[in-house]
Amino acid sequence: MRLIPLLAFLAVPLLAPAQDKKPLPPEQAKAALLKLLDRPKVPADVKLERPPQDKNGLAYTRWSFASEKKADGTTERVPVLTVAPADAKGRLPAMIVLHGTGGSKDAVASWLEEFARNGIVGIAIDARYHGARSGGAKGSAAYVAAITKAWKTPAGRPHEHPFYYDTCWDLWRLLDVLEQNPGIDPKRVGMLGISMGGIQTWLAASVDERVAVAAPLIAVQSFRWSLESDRWQGRANTIKAAHEAAAKDLGEPAVNRRVCRELWTKVVPGILDDFDCPNLIRLFAGRPLFVANGEKDPNCPIEGARLAFAAAEEAFAKAGAKDKLDVRVAEGVAHKVTDEHRAAAVAFCVRWLKADGK
Repeated sequence: MRLIPLLAFLAVPLLAPAQDKKPLPPEQAKAALLKLLDRPKVPADVKLERPPQDKNGLAYTRWSFASEKKADGTTERVPVLTVAPADAKGRLPAMIVLHGTGGSKDAVASWLEEFARNGIVGIAIDARYHGARSGGAKGSAAYVAAITKAWKTPAGRPHEHPFYYDTCWDLWRLLDVLEQNPGIDPKRVGMLGISMGGIQTWLAASVDERVAVAAPLIAVQSFRWSLESDRWQGRANTIKAAHEAAAKDLGEPAVNRRVCRELWTKVVPGILDDFDCPNLIRLFAGRPLFVANGEKDPNCPIEGARLAFAAAEEAFAKAGAKDKLDVRVAEGVAHKVTDEHRAAAVAFCVRWLKADGK
């Protein structure tokens, strides 16, 4: 995407593009997101990474699959951790659990175990440039570097979308793989994510109805509201170095709204309008959806989150499915999943997955 020249940019109001562009209707936004992220599929080439291990009645399996062939010719492989009841028979429900920024699939192992003890296969992947996909870098260093590289790619040249979007593609391919797994019931697959993983949940699951139940935790928000209301700081700080690099390239003395708008528009195009949560969340109407946020969360300001809550409530009411929506806000809590919300999210997902989502 071509960056707007500085002089031309100064001739218009700071946030005019975000304010002027009306989001596409949700169904059209769905088609647009699927088209934007589409790429040639490669054979999944599922591989067992190590022999399965049984412990305390649970079976732990580490495997991987191929999700795409990248521009440099290398094959992108997705590492997976599965935890299932050791005595599992037939097709079981499954719950995909996604970690936050700087985390890994192993960081959510306790969630997988909790689902497995409830008779549901727990599945986690490493997001792009995280865990076993970080090249040995610690925390979110590789992730931030990849986002910075995408930002610096010259206009008109293809680049990766490591900030949320490429992991969404991996999740859709994971669903393809699970459909072929004789131990998984493809009609009873859920998705739960925390922070970054929660954003990937509402992005990937909103447009893919194969996800029967969804639970984005400390993730529902409005990127557009945050930018227009000058509350972008928390989100920007999650990948601070990338924003600082963008500020330098744009000739700004520090990260500001302009920097955020330019960076987000390039590396997560559409996140300020068509693919913002208040628009996409409407697509969940009719499918069980659990949402949990903190009232004082700087990354997901509650005022913007409430726009998404309201959109969901309206859509679920219109669909006659109010009982399938559960929205909770922890008073006085910042960017954290409380013990109460964790327990409620697990119970909600178990309930609906075992009820076939009906």
